[in-house]
Amino acid sequence: MRDTGIAYEAVTGLSFDAAVAACRSELAREGFGVLTEIDVRAKLKEKLGVDVPPNLILGACHPPSAHRALQAVPEVSVLLPCNVAVAVEERGTVIRAMNPEGAMGILGSAELVEVAREVGAALRRVVERVEATAES
Repeated sequence: MRDTGIAYEAVTGLSFDAAVAACRSELAREGFGVLTEIDVRAKLKEKLGVDVPPNLILGACHPPSAHRALQAVPEVSVLLPCNVAVAVEERGTVIRAMNPEGAMGILGSAELVEVAREVGAALRRVVERVEATAES
């Protein structure tokens, strides 16, 4: 797994469907719910008529953390939920989870940075465990 600054990223040997299922399972294990799901492949086909490899964005929310963040800085709502993406790329199935510290750090709130740090650690664990699933 690597931290790109904006996302935690791992390339896995899992199939796309297995990676999506593993992400859902690990998000639930960390207390996240999936609020939204965007099938990028289907949308690009529908809107542009182009064919691209599978790409799914899961909008994940950790309710206690979202509540704390919104109480601290209401405009943080434009940065919610935390996205976790699964895509098929040349190098394999890639999992990316938003690194909330970078995004929320721009708002200049110490309380928000703490929430982002906690949520970021949980998302990092999700990516690490999904990556480890493929290795075992």
